[in-house]
Amino acid sequence: MIDFISPPKPGDPRPFSRATRAAGLVYVSGHSAPHDPANGIHRGETAAQQVRQSLTRIGEILQEAGSRLDLVVQMTMLITDPADYAQCNEEYVKHFPGGLPARHTARFGVPTEAKVAFSCVALAADRQEV
Repeated sequence: MIDFISPPKPGDPRPFSRATRAAGLVYVSGHSAPHDPANGIHRGETAAQQVRQSLTRIGEILQEAGSRLDLVVQMTMLITDPADYAQCNEEYVKHFPGGLPARHTARFGVPTEAKVAFSCVALAADRQEV
């Protein structure tokens, strides 16, 4: 059985669920920092600010799906500019004080001005290995 977390509404320009949950794992789709200037939400100007806000968003999605950041087993970091890599890493490690999940990094381009985005796979909290 697959649980679809926040599936898209008909006509949504983003045709994917924010996350899915199956077989004790939570899969989170790629997300950048929230950005909605009309409502006073800005993603941040620096790569570090965007990492912080992106991972906060990923944490919220994980919670909605029944997991949390400390249960992430694999993370994908997508960056638009390789020059931001060190700054992204410096902020990234602060969010995983208990140990760093496996990760790969790739360069991406999307029709936004986001500097970084993340997707991940995590254990469901009720299936956590002790």
